[in-house]
Order: sequence, then C-alpha cells, then structure tokens
Amino acid sequence: MTIFAVDIHTLSGGPADMDRYRDHVVLVVNVASRCGLTPQYAGLQALADTYADRGLVVLGVPCNQFAGQEPGTAAEIEDFCQVNYGVTFPLTEKVEVNGPGRHPLYRELVGDGPDIQWNFEKFVVGPDGAVAARFGPQTDPQDGELIAAIEKLLLR
Repeated sequence: MTIFAVDIHTLSGGPADMDRYRDHVVLVVNVASRCGLTPQYAGLQALADTYADRGLVVLGVPCNQFAGQEPGTAAEIEDFCQVNYGVTFPLTEKVEVNGPGRHPLYRELVGDGPDIQWNFEKFVVGPDGAVAARFGPQTDPQDGELIAAIEKLLLR
C-alpha cells in the first residue's frame, strides 16, 4: 500500500481522495497553528506556489499531539491558515501521527522509522507513493536539501 490508498478526510470533512495525487510529488507536513515553527506555513505556501505547475502538492496535516499546539476546530484552523499565511494548499482533518492512534497515513509514511519528533516534520513522497526523503521539524521549507529532494523527483 502507498499513501495514495489511504482514507483521510479534508479539513472541511469530505474525502481527501489521496489517489488524485498519484504521479505527483507530495510534501506531507504535520502542521500546528500555535507552535514556534508555525511561520513555516509561509515557506510551505511558497513551495506550493513555485512548484505546483511542475507537479508538487504540499499537504498539511494538522496534529494536536505536541503540547496541544493545534487545539482549534477545523474552521478555526482553516481561517488561521488563510488569514495569516494565505494558505491555498490542501489541509486534511486533524489526526494523530504517533502512538496507538497513529493515522494510517502516518503508518505509511513512518513505516519502521522513528516516531514524529514534533510539528512540521516533512516527508517527500515520490510519484510512485514511496517516501523519498524525510526532514526534521527544524528544516525550513526553503532549505536547499529539501528543495533538491523535491526537484530531483519533479525532473523524472
């Protein structure tokens, strides 16, 4: 199975239809609105703006497991992201990324690897659905290594 077969809902509640991202490069990021790393939303939006026409999809996945830094409702999260960072990339429902309640999306992403460290951990998923790279929370979305990992897959 790949992330494209996972059932997850959009932030507004309907099915996210992950299969529509098949043959795209997907940057999956667990996000939070009240975190010291929250300004990374701006860099994520810049990536989405820069590479969307070449097949990149940035997918934000809200999570409240780290110090309760994403406590809002779906409407509050959406409003926060649009008003403060102009986010246009897709956001999913709020999920758990670690522990026994880990969402199937994160079971696919993490596999046998270590748990998610904190908000804004990043997974670069290739067009085949395989995780190509993983970056820690402190990695800025405009980091050269992250961009190189994305561009490498976009060139295929």
